[in-house]
Amino acid sequence: MEWLLILHAAAAFCAPWLVRRFGRDALLLLAAAPAAGFVYTLLGPEASVRPWAPALGISLAFRADALGLLMMALVTGVGALVMVYSSRYFYRGDEGLGRFGAAMTAFAGAMLGLVTADDLLLLYVFWELTTVFSYLLIGHHPESRSSRRAGMQALVVTTLGGLAMLAGFVMIGQSAGTYQISAILADPPEVGPVALVLVLVGALSKSAIFPFSAWLPAAMAAPTPVSAYLHAAAMVKAGVYLLARLGPAFGDATVWRAVAVPLGALTMLLGGWRALRETDLKRLLAYGTVGQLGFLIVLFGAGTGATALAGVAMLLGHALFKATLFLVVGVVDRAAGRRDLRGLSGLGRSMPWTCAAAVLAGASMVGLPPLVGFVGKEAALEALLADPFVLAAVVAGSALTAAYTLRFLWGAFADKPHRKRSKLKRPLVLMVAPAVLLAGLGLVLAPLAGTFETAMSGYTASFPDPGHGTHLALWSGVGAPLLLSAATLVVGVLLFLAREPVARLGSAMHITDSGVAFWNALRRTDLAALQLTGIVQRGSVPDYVLLTLATLAGIGTLALSYGPPLALDAPVTGWQRPEQPLLAVLIAAAVVLALRAHSYLLLAISCGMTGYGVALLFLAHGSPDLALTQFLAETLSMVIFVLVLRRVSNPPVPARLPFALRLGIGLVTGAVVVVAGILAMDARQAPPVGDLMAGAAERAGAGNIVSALLLDIRAWDTMGESTVILVLTLGVTSLVYLRRTSYAIDRRPAPPRPGRPWLASALPEEHRSLAFEVAARLTFHTVLLLSVFLLFVGHGRVGGGFAGGIVAGLAITVRYLAGGRDELARAVPVHPGVLLGVGLTMSVGTALIGMAFGGEALRMLAADVAVPLVGTLHLSTVLLFDLGIYLTVVGMVQDVLRALGAEVDEQIEAR
Repeated sequence: MEWLLILHAAAAFCAPWLVRRFGRDALLLLAAAPAAGFVYTLLGPEASVRPWAPALGISLAFRADALGLLMMALVTGVGALVMVYSSRYFYRGDEGLGRFGAAMTAFAGAMLGLVTADDLLLLYVFWELTTVFSYLLIGHHPESRSSRRAGMQALVVTTLGGLAMLAGFVMIGQSAGTYQISAILADPPEVGPVALVLVLVGALSKSAIFPFSAWLPAAMAAPTPVSAYLHAAAMVKAGVYLLARLGPAFGDATVWRAVAVPLGALTMLLGGWRALRETDLKRLLAYGTVGQLGFLIVLFGAGTGATALAGVAMLLGHALFKATLFLVVGVVDRAAGRRDLRGLSGLGRSMPWTCAAAVLAGASMVGLPPLVGFVGKEAALEALLADPFVLAAVVAGSALTAAYTLRFLWGAFADKPHRKRSKLKRPLVLMVAPAVLLAGLGLVLAPLAGTFETAMSGYTASFPDPGHGTHLALWSGVGAPLLLSAATLVVGVLLFLAREPVARLGSAMHITDSGVAFWNALRRTDLAALQLTGIVQRGSVPDYVLLTLATLAGIGTLALSYGPPLALDAPVTGWQRPEQPLLAVLIAAAVVLALRAHSYLLLAISCGMTGYGVALLFLAHGSPDLALTQFLAETLSMVIFVLVLRRVSNPPVPARLPFALRLGIGLVTGAVVVVAGILAMDARQAPPVGDLMAGAAERAGAGNIVSALLLDIRAWDTMGESTVILVLTLGVTSLVYLRRTSYAIDRRPAPPRPGRPWLASALPEEHRSLAFEVAARLTFHTVLLLSVFLLFVGHGRVGGGFAGGIVAGLAITVRYLAGGRDELARAVPVHPGVLLGVGLTMSVGTALIGMAFGGEALRMLAADVAVPLVGTLHLSTVLLFDLGIYLTVVGMVQDVLRALGAEVDEQIEAR
């Protein structure tokens, strides 16, 4: 399964290049990814489990039972056909076709991972991926305001629901002691109603169930292939699938039924009623889809084996007939140039194959024999006979379904009096064929109802309440379900015949548009947030710091004063080594100097001195790694401060608060932190984790405990911190640039000076320092070698990728200060974005290496290799991980120097 997901990711990555090379025909090549998934589904995939975060009990677990295989077949099969359809739906040279192909393929992979995930948190990851890719697909036309708003609406609604669902997943996983779905289904835990409601919020929002229905009709701004796949066969099925997946464990819970069934029934009625007055064929199908999703939620929310059996039959039928109808709308739109049913006439005779596909799909949606929709509808009516209220709602919703289906077929294909036959372009075969194939499957699969029931018996038997004897059959004789189905058809025909009065009645009863209500609520939320932000954020950094420290001091003082009495069991020692109090005095002196400073430069140097003092304390405590990192980081920080302060000519602004008050808050904050640290150390009950680090480092093959901690034991944290550094660097430097480029590495160098300069290019004569140039020339390469040395020895001695990267950054900084921005371009002839990207890619790639060799992510591999004339060489993927950190840090330093140095230099010269 993992390789199938990797195939989709690789295809998505290559999609823009393929489109540039082959045009719209590239979508035919991209269809191979979901097609391969469909073949893999037919072969019967096996379960697989790989460790992901073993300490948290999280794994990359995939399995495909009967329900999973059904969803896999729909996701991959319909996905492949839609990609083929898309290759002719779009015109040659359409904008954004590469982006569409990439997002569509990536969405198919994410949806495939969602329906096969056997871990709740893994399911959530794929769930959110489908949200992101659907946002990109819905907003395919970024120049269109309606597309942007529709994408944003879908993103906001489904993301909020997903966050609620995540909280429910965590509650369920903690109660069960595992996040593995199969284990939870085998032994359902006792969970409170809050967890189940949170899960239902996520499922209902994803499947556009009331009150989350507004985003789906708005999403019709997307291209028609997106609607046929995401909003008929895939994304909107995710919420239905979640209810179906967890139904055997929680379907008998009162809150499960009390929330899902009424909201599903209400959605079925509201969606069907709204579809009766829509004139846009696509929006008509959208509201019909909302109603059908409500029907599916009713079936799976009822929590019995009988309704679940009807639900899986309807799940299959709905994917086939609704995807067909959306594809038909695309054919009509491309052929006639419109999709408003008031402007279409006579298409049935002009496009017989398209009309036949639409009639078959519409008949299946209505529930006519001998189609899959009839099998599912009969089973649903039979399973709901014991619940008259729900049955009445489903019958009424089915009547509305029949009415808007007839309205759709009449509007799209019928000859309308007093209206000329629509002029058409001949539809392409690759657009019509997928629709005909899906519609034909609804006819071909119906006689196999008994076989399908047998295949799904393992799933339906897992429900605690099997329900009464419901079966899938093409013909079950004359009974209550058949009579009710006939009644729905009669009522549906009557509603269709009275379509004009019904449409006027619907418009008269219409109070407000759900989309307008959503954007009004969002606008009011933004306004409230803006007003609140204006109160608490006044744009003064000193005020923020003062408020933070005062809050910390107040809470700490209150806790120590009014909390339970505390007694120290261990004596408090002022210092362990004689140099510690001396360093404390030096740090205090630097602080006093900072308080008395009358220039920003002196203030920056004083703050740097406090950092150097802390580094010396680390060294006194026997922590050379921390001391080295602190020294280097403090030095680099001071250089950055100096670069920024070049543009600040004013003296420090006097503080608004009295010195005594600020001093008091500072002293109280310091005292609270010190006392809290002493009490925390005294309250320790378990042995210090540091005692275990030596053994863990030895098992990791590291002689340096700090390096083992960063690169082996807590490698996930290090990779996350590298990502944060990258994002912060790009964010900060982007604020400095006033235009897209500052200097280029291939820019024309400054004219050479007479004689032999110490640097290839240097500052103007008035800004030169010969001693500095000599020092930069003599030390640059040596310091770079030192940085590489620190990189290679970091796993066994003091050093590492972070320290080595900062040392290399300092060498680059010295060369920039000596020679200016042209020298910076020559010192590092690579764009910083490349260094940042390659560094992060290497760190992430190291995580994938462990998985490729059968371990979990970030599992470091090592081997001892005998090298002639050298001896035994110890090789480890830790070095690759550390090299990624090294490149990330060097890229960060270069980008900061570009922004705060080279860019500011050029701005000064320009002025």
